[in-house]
Amino acid sequence: MGDTNGHEEKGLGDKLKHPFQELKEKLHNTHLHDVKVQLIHKKHQIGKFANLFNPQHRHDEEHEKACDEKRTKIGESHRFQSYFPERDGNIVKWYVDGRDYFWAVSAALEQAKETIYIADWWLSPELFLRRPPYYNQEWRLDQVLKRRAEAGVKIYVIVYREVEAALTCNSEHTKHALQSLCPEGTPGYGNIRIMRHPDHNVLENAADMTFYWAHHEKFIVIDYEKAFIGGLDLCFGRWDHHQHQLADMHPSGVVNEIWPGQDFNNNRVMDFKNVQDWKQNELSKADYGRMPWHDVAMGVIGPCVYDIAEHFVLRWNFVKRDKYKRDERFDWLELRGRQGEDEDLVGVQRPKHPVGEYIVHPLTSLETKNLDNRGTVHAQIVRSSADWSSGILTDHSIQNAYIEVIRNAQHYVYIENQFFITATGDQQSPIHNTIGRAIVEAVVRAGKEGRKFRVIIMIPAIPGFAGDLRDDAATGTRAIMDYQYKSICRGEHSIFEQVRKEGVDPTQHIFLFNLRSYDRLDKTPAVKKQEEESGVKYQEVQRAEAEEIMGEGIHGNIDVDGGRDKHMGDKNEQPSAVKGELAENTAEERKPDEEEKGVDAKRRFEAARQDDEKNESAPSVAHLAMADTGLVSETKWEGPDEDEVENWIQEELYIHAKLLIVDDRIVICGSSNLNDRSQLGYHDSELSIVMEDTKRFPSTMDGQPFEAGWHAGTLRRYLWREHLGLLPPQENDASDDLNAQPPADDSPNDAWDQDSSWKVVEDPLSDELWEMWTSQATTNTEIFRQLFHADPDDHVKNFDDYNSFLPPKGVKAGHIFDKMIPPKEIREKLDRIKGHVVWMPLDFLKDAEMAEKGLQVNQFTESVFT
Repeated sequence: MGDTNGHEEKGLGDKLKHPFQELKEKLHNTHLHDVKVQLIHKKHQIGKFANLFNPQHRHDEEHEKACDEKRTKIGESHRFQSYFPERDGNIVKWYVDGRDYFWAVSAALEQAKETIYIADWWLSPELFLRRPPYYNQEWRLDQVLKRRAEAGVKIYVIVYREVEAALTCNSEHTKHALQSLCPEGTPGYGNIRIMRHPDHNVLENAADMTFYWAHHEKFIVIDYEKAFIGGLDLCFGRWDHHQHQLADMHPSGVVNEIWPGQDFNNNRVMDFKNVQDWKQNELSKADYGRMPWHDVAMGVIGPCVYDIAEHFVLRWNFVKRDKYKRDERFDWLELRGRQGEDEDLVGVQRPKHPVGEYIVHPLTSLETKNLDNRGTVHAQIVRSSADWSSGILTDHSIQNAYIEVIRNAQHYVYIENQFFITATGDQQSPIHNTIGRAIVEAVVRAGKEGRKFRVIIMIPAIPGFAGDLRDDAATGTRAIMDYQYKSICRGEHSIFEQVRKEGVDPTQHIFLFNLRSYDRLDKTPAVKKQEEESGVKYQEVQRAEAEEIMGEGIHGNIDVDGGRDKHMGDKNEQPSAVKGELAENTAEERKPDEEEKGVDAKRRFEAARQDDEKNESAPSVAHLAMADTGLVSETKWEGPDEDEVENWIQEELYIHAKLLIVDDRIVICGSSNLNDRSQLGYHDSELSIVMEDTKRFPSTMDGQPFEAGWHAGTLRRYLWREHLGLLPPQENDASDDLNAQPPADDSPNDAWDQDSSWKVVEDPLSDELWEMWTSQATTNTEIFRQLFHADPDDHVKNFDDYNSFLPPKGVKAGHIFDKMIPPKEIREKLDRIKGHVVWMPLDFLKDAEMAEKGLQVNQFTESVFT
C-alpha cells in the first residue's frame, strides 16, 4: 500500500535490517549530516595520498576494469584503434592562417544559443578576433563570451595549467579574467565555468601531479551543431594574414596597429617571459619585427561534432573527478547517447555524497542538432590521451593514423608541422614514435617500383623559443634541432640513411623547407622628429594604446570568487567583480596613474606630428612578396636611403600547423605535433581529425588524369600558392571572404579555382611546378643569406662558422648584415623574393655537437625535448 508520498511503507523485516535508517533520514539535511559529509570528503581527500603507491588507482576496481575493457573493445572495432568511429556526411571547411580562422570563430561564437565548449593550451581573454583592435573592441574574446553568457549561453572552458617555472601561459589570469566577466547580480552570473588541469597542489593531488606533459588540444564546440579543431589556440601571437607582415608601426595613427601589447611578439628575440608583467615582455615596434605565424584549422558540421563534444565531456568529468570533486561550482556533465550503463565512457561518477549537479548535454535533444548527412566528407576523430590527461588507458590513434596513411601513400606525402622528431625503429632512444619508419617504407617501395614519389616536409627553421643559438641558455632549443636532424638525415638510423641502405636515393624523394618573411619598419625621419619634439618614444605610444584597449590583460582581475591575478600587481590595482561591482566601475581608481600617463603620452606624440606632413611610406611592405602587388624598388620611402637600410628586417615564418595531406585525397589536421610528446598518447594530450572527401573533381597526378578529393586537393593547392606568393595579400576586414566564415551549407571554401594560379599548382608531381617551387626556394634562400645572414644556414657547419656568419652578440637580430650594401641593390634583391618558401639547411652545425649533455639535456629530461 502506497503512502501519501507514493513510497511503499517499510516492512518490519526491513526495519530490523536497517535499525538506524529512520534516524539517518531525520538527520539528513541537518547540520550534523553536513558535518558528517564534510568529514567523509576530508577522509577521501587524505586517502588520495595512498595513490602515491598505486599508479593504477583509476583502473584497479572492478567497475573501472569493466569500463577500460569496454573502451578497448570499442577502439579495436574502429580504424586506427580510435575510440571514435568513421563518420560519413560531414561538412568540413579549412582555414589557413589566423585572420580567417579567428573571424570565423568570432561569427560562430556570436551565434551560440545554448553551450560553448573551449579546450586550449593557452587562452588569452584579451585576444582580438578581428583587426585592427581599436576599431573592433567588441570582438575581443572576453567581450564576445561575456555577451553570450549574458544571453544565457552556458560556457565551459578547460585550459592547461602550466608549470610556472617552465612556461608562462598565465592560466591564472585566464581563469580570473573569464570568471570576472559576469559578477553576481548581473546577467550571465554563473554561466562561465573554467577548469585548469593538471593540478600542482601537493596537498590535494600528490599522486597525480604532472610536470612534464601538457594539455595541448585546441578545439571549440558550439551548441553541438558546429566545431572547430586544429592548431590555433585562442591566444596572443597567432593572428596573421597570408602576407605575414613583421612591422606594425603606425606613426600616422597608433589606432591602426594590428597587434597590441603582448600580441606583438617575437619568440626568437623575446619569448613570453612574463605574461603577467607585460612591460618586461614588450618589444619596441620601432626596433623589431614580430614573428609571423602560419597555421591551419578546420570547421566541422556533422556527426563528428558529437565525437569532439564527447571528448570534451570526458575531459570535463575527469578534471571534475581529479581536481574539483568536492567543489560545488563545477557540475558533472551527462551526455545524451552515453547515459545509463554507458555514462562511465564519459567519466560520469556517482559518489555517495556528490557535490555539484548532474547536467544533461546537449541541453536540447540531439535530434534538433541536424548532424546527419550534412556534407560529403568521410571523417574520424583520433586522439592522444591517457590516464593522466583523461583517466583512460593510453590512446595513440593519431600516431596510428599517421603511420597507416603515410605507409599507404602512392604519390606524395605533404607535411606541415611545428616539429619533426621521429624514429625508424627501436634504435633511436629516447625517440619512440615510428612515423619515420612509415616514411621510409613508402619511399623505398616507390623507389624500387621506379615510381615518382615525393615527401615534402615544412617545419620551422628554429623552434620558437628565445635565445641566440650560440648561448648556453639555448641548449634546449639546440637539443630539439639535434633530434630533428637525427630523425631526418644524420646517423645510420635516420630516415635518409635507412632509405639509402635499401638502394634508393633519398634526395630524389624527400625534401625539407622552411618559411621566411621580410618587411620594413616605418621609422622615418619624421617619426624621429616626433619623438624628439614630444619627448615620447614610440614604444611609450604603443604601450599607451595597449593600456587603452586591453588594460585588463595588463593589470589583471579579481573574479567572482575573490581570486585575483596575484602576479599582476597589488590587489587595489585590479578591477573587481566581487559583489556585483563591475570592472569598469573600479577602472577609474587606477586611471590617474598609469593609464592617464599613457593618454598624455599619446596626445603629446600625436600633437608633435606636423599637420602638413604626409608620410608616404607604407607601414608594411610584406605584401610585396604576394601576387599582383608591385615591386619593392618602386615603393616609397620618406627619408634618406641610408635610413631605409637600417629598417629592413626579416624573420622566420613560424610554421605551427599540424597537417598531413596525402595524394590529394586524405587530410589529417589537429593539435598534434610530429614528435613523441604528441604522438605517444601518454605524454601531451591531443585531438585531431582524419578527413577524406567523397566529392571528387578532375585533376592531374604525374601527368595523368586523376580524381582528387575536393577537400584535400583544394587545401593543398591553396597552401602551395600561399607559400609561392601566388595568392594576393589579405585585408584586415574579412566580412566578404568566404574562407573566413563559419562552416555552413551556404558557406563552402573559396578554392580560388577561377584564378590562373589554380592550374599552375594542379599536378603536385609536375616537373614544371617542381622546378618553379625549388628555384623560388633557392632564390629566396640566397637573398635572405646575402642581405640578412639569416640563420640557420648551410654555410654554418660549426660554432666558429656561426660566429663569423652572425653579427656580434648584442647586435639587433634580423636586420641587414652589411650596412654598406647600396640601398638600390637591397631593393632590387628583395624584388626577387616571392612567397615565403626557403630550403631547410640540412648541413647546419653538422660538424658540431649541437646539444651537449648537462643540466638541461640528460637522461631525465630528454623525453621533454622529443
